[in-house]
Amino acid sequence: MEQRPWTKFYPAGVPANINPEEYQTLRDYLLIKCKEHANRKAFSCMGKELTFKEIDKMSDQFGAYLQSRGVEPGDRVALMMPNLLQYPIALFGCIKAGIIIVNTNPLYTPREMEHQFTDSQVKAIVIAENFAGNLEKVIGKTDIKTVITTSIGELLGGMKGWVTDLAVKRIKKMVPKYNIPNTVKFKDALKQGKKFELNTDFANEPDTVIVHQYTGGTTGVSKGAMLTNKNLVSNMLQLSAIFKPYMTKDVERIVLCPLPLYHIYAFSCNCLAMMDTGSLSVLITNPRDLSTIIKEFNRYKVTGMTGVNTLYNGLNNHPDLKNVDLSHMEFASAGGTALQNAVAQEWEKNTGTIISEGFGMTETSPVASSNPKGGVRIGTIGIPVPSTDMRIVDDGGKPIATGEIGEIQVKGPQVMKGYYKRPDETAKTITSEGWLNTGDIGQMDEDGYFKIVDRKKDMINVSGFNVYPNEIEDVVAMHKKVDEVACIGVEDDKSGEVVKVFIVKKDKSLNEKEIIEHCREYLTGYKIPKQIAFMDDLPKSTVGKILRRELRGK
Repeated sequence: MEQRPWTKFYPAGVPANINPEEYQTLRDYLLIKCKEHANRKAFSCMGKELTFKEIDKMSDQFGAYLQSRGVEPGDRVALMMPNLLQYPIALFGCIKAGIIIVNTNPLYTPREMEHQFTDSQVKAIVIAENFAGNLEKVIGKTDIKTVITTSIGELLGGMKGWVTDLAVKRIKKMVPKYNIPNTVKFKDALKQGKKFELNTDFANEPDTVIVHQYTGGTTGVSKGAMLTNKNLVSNMLQLSAIFKPYMTKDVERIVLCPLPLYHIYAFSCNCLAMMDTGSLSVLITNPRDLSTIIKEFNRYKVTGMTGVNTLYNGLNNHPDLKNVDLSHMEFASAGGTALQNAVAQEWEKNTGTIISEGFGMTETSPVASSNPKGGVRIGTIGIPVPSTDMRIVDDGGKPIATGEIGEIQVKGPQVMKGYYKRPDETAKTITSEGWLNTGDIGQMDEDGYFKIVDRKKDMINVSGFNVYPNEIEDVVAMHKKVDEVACIGVEDDKSGEVVKVFIVKKDKSLNEKEIIEHCREYLTGYKIPKQIAFMDDLPKSTVGKILRRELRGK
């Protein structure tokens, strides 16, 4: 088979390779883009907008403030908040000051926070006050000396900011009391930062680590993936290359960002890559409230968006979607978890936009493959992005024939440096030749399109036959009375394991018999669910990924 057969499917203008040295560091990239697009709108949140020039200035102040508090280049600072204007300011300020960012899920329990902060040796934190109560419980066990708190409405300004904070604190009671000495408000940190000059005299090379991005911990303890300047610059350039064919019209680029910026998907795709074209990123603070997304669709002429399967499914079923003008939409991107065929087809019917599914991991900064414009194949994760190789290997790590099922491996400049303080885990994950073992089971066709069959650890073994939950979920989701579905394997005395599905109904009349009859039409006998449970909702991560592990034992 020819090397990189997928390159012939790259749209015109997409290079086979990017130049990872186009920008030596992510800081260089930020400075250039903030100057190039100075007067364009960069980020908006609840209608409040900031230009690239404003973000540039405020991030300088924030970085200078951290340095004045004794935070030095190479130290770690945790960012723990939902999508707010404060996030890009704090992020860019840290990058400019040579500080390593530790993105932290604000919904973490105190135990999870303690692990991440002690493992990464965090010295300072920027935290939304909603979650400061949990920080109070563990801060004494960490090295954190500087705590900067912020409120949801702090940068919204005027009456809007005041009303927002009043609603969050007094009406919704979403801010538990806390007592952490010597905290500083975000706006005060910016104000104090004006008194100091940002020091940029520190070592900053392509191989310098700038982010500790923690994995979900689904296969054990959560590990900090060390992402370097080169990793993130490379992936930003790769993303820019595959997005550009969609950007042919001479219009203002407005990209919806419903996924949290602390997650690697939105971090790279929305926060970094969209800066290349001077796009406005519309931040959604609470994507679980789909009405807030509908509101932004009505406020802006959105040209693109990122999302996950459950988000697109939720919007498909939202009664107000049909009243939204989506004629300006150029692209919709999906990742994080498998995009179900039924959801993709319904979205195209509702909006006229084809969702381009991709694949990536924290360890690949994150994007490794994507469906190209004009060549979207629903049910696949597309083809590798520029400067990236992917292959399928057997259990011994040897490449196998086209069409055969095995583990997906990835190689490219976006592959992480390794796991922080875990050389053994790094050695298990990255081979001596630089191939990353993804833990995902998949196959490649003759054109170089890849398909995920399932996660290695989620595979179900029924009497020696491999059953992949994604396939079962895809079939069940086709039923018109099903809203959401998750599939796991449960122990069975006769066959070792059997298939169990958890279903959220779209139509209350749905029953087990209908599901079984539907599955018999599309699945061979051993794949048909033997156990069916109906639920009001399914457990999900903050980016909307259904958490199969939390269904075990139910």
